[in-house]
Amino acid sequence: MTLKFNILDPVLLWPHGAPDAMGTRREDRPRLTPYLPSQATSCAAVIVCPGGGYATRAPHEGGPIARWLVSLGLAAFVLDYRVSPYRHPTPLGDAQRAIRLVRHHAPKWNVDPDRIGILGFSAGGHLAASTATLFDDGNPTATDLIDRQSSRPDFLIACYPVITFGEFRHHGSMINLLSEHYDEKMQHDLSLENRITDKTPPTFLWHTSDDQAVPVENSLLFAAALHKYNIPCSLHIFPHGRHGLGLAQNLPGSVSVWTRLCANWLREMKFLP
Repeated sequence: MTLKFNILDPVLLWPHGAPDAMGTRREDRPRLTPYLPSQATSCAAVIVCPGGGYATRAPHEGGPIARWLVSLGLAAFVLDYRVSPYRHPTPLGDAQRAIRLVRHHAPKWNVDPDRIGILGFSAGGHLAASTATLFDDGNPTATDLIDRQSSRPDFLIACYPVITFGEFRHHGSMINLLSEHYDEKMQHDLSLENRITDKTPPTFLWHTSDDQAVPVENSLLFAAALHKYNIPCSLHIFPHGRHGLGLAQNLPGSVSVWTRLCANWLREMKFLP
């Protein structure tokens, strides 16, 4: 059965101008595009972060992913976050703001504010995992009511993610995020296997063993750290598949089942009925 849904006009994260904006071009104005089920009941929501090495955002990891999520009965919000020449912490600030914004507008969009997750691919996976490990409870005295909301996602879905800036890093993503003048402390602090705590949300991870762009060790390191803190984690390593597969539909081999495995995990974790 195909569920009906509505694609709304993009919503600017900061209608009056984003912090540290370099101008007023489209790329200086981060936004969310809501994909909402036609159902009236409150549902879980997912912020979608396309990959692109922190240099661009891959279209096939945005809208098609949102449509798949809506087909499961979730609300989806594709995030156009800022990329190079913007550096850390700007993309993270955009993702945190996106979660606060969806949480603030949960009643209007028929979203459960306690079931808001984040999903990312490749460098977008690094952004999603950053959001899941580097969050705050909001500022209770902020004049902007959106900033009073927590930026912690309730679950994380990371697809062939960039995680580490150590031995197994994707160097281009690191340089685009940190610049060529990064220091060792920043390199360590944004290697996200080092940032997991007992408050990190439940996580679904998948990768291919022969990924030539982002080594599979990225997902393995993150999963091992999650296990250390007893965070629920579902990890799937497929034997073959190039980097950047997105939905991986109509491909030979086992990797095409990741969407079904993820849907089953979402049900098991009570984010889907």
